[in-house]
Amino acid sequence: MGGVFLGMPGPWAGHMHEAADHYTTKIGGLPDWPIPLPSTSVDLIKCSACKSDLSLLAQVYAPITNTTLNIEERVIYVFGCLMPECGSTTVRWRAIRIQKSINSEGLKSQSDKDVSSPASSVTDSKKEWNKDMWSFDSLEEDDDDIDLAELGRALSKAASLASQSKKQNHGHKLTAKTSSPVCAARVIDKKLPVIPCFYIYAEEEKVSKKDAFVCIKNISSSIKDHENDPATQEETWEVEDYEYDRTLNADRVYLKFKKRVDAYPEQCFRYSYGGTPLLASGDAGDPGTCRLCGAARQYEMQLMPPLLYFLQEAVSEKERHALDNWNWMTLIVYTCSLNCSKDNSSDDGWIVAEEAVVVQYE
Repeated sequence: MGGVFLGMPGPWAGHMHEAADHYTTKIGGLPDWPIPLPSTSVDLIKCSACKSDLSLLAQVYAPITNTTLNIEERVIYVFGCLMPECGSTTVRWRAIRIQKSINSEGLKSQSDKDVSSPASSVTDSKKEWNKDMWSFDSLEEDDDDIDLAELGRALSKAASLASQSKKQNHGHKLTAKTSSPVCAARVIDKKLPVIPCFYIYAEEEKVSKKDAFVCIKNISSSIKDHENDPATQEETWEVEDYEYDRTLNADRVYLKFKKRVDAYPEQCFRYSYGGTPLLASGDAGDPGTCRLCGAARQYEMQLMPPLLYFLQEAVSEKERHALDNWNWMTLIVYTCSLNCSKDNSSDDGWIVAEEAVVVQYE
């Protein structure tokens, strides 16, 4: 599998209803569907608890390119409910995967399997920068063979091409045109709840081994100090020891989470297809299995606390109360490990599937 890419804040949209296309990665606004949402899928953008319309929280263009799959047309949408009566229930969050059927564009032939890293080839300037931004070989375990210098050059070239085609590029919002045949016409319903919209650019996370060592050393030091504290030598109830152990373990998880957030304090989300989530608490939750094919779900991305800060800063004092119940530490999105599409694809080869969101609170 590859590294972790961070969604960093770019410019604000001109207005909350500003149109783009599904190749655009953004926070808030209205969803840019690649196709008109099928009537059978309308319930997916309604709250499971109160049945109100959900607000788009994140739209992430997330193609997959690895040794067996090549799915360029693929987007993840994360929605949330703004209704205060829903409180902090987990059912107020929903994730939707929309992609082209694997039969339409997906399985690589044997002759294609040895093609170099997807970042090394840029052909379609309209969408390749975003593809290179997130894609990596999720099935390869030998990360040492990745040429980061080559990857950097390819990303730079792709970003240049994307800029020329008015695609989103390192903090410069794209001026999208919805004339692409795979972009659905937008009908704006002013009654839909919408949160402020800003655009996202990608940055690869660099984790310093020294920082990781310092973090572990600090945790170990705190454990040792506790063990050497005379007060801890007194007799305690067994249940208290158990609670202490649980708290200590939870603290270690949270300290790691906080340190990774502090290293990039503006990160709005983390993306690592098939990777490992950065947990904020010891309870990892259960994403379940895919509702379409029954396959196990795997980690794909998670939304991070700075996103809430930017949204809170953007709304007026009067509107801020609507976001008060969005008090999570992280929203973790798990998707079908098989990227199934055969059983639920439309006539034009598109799939709309609900995925899983695991919520962690402080």
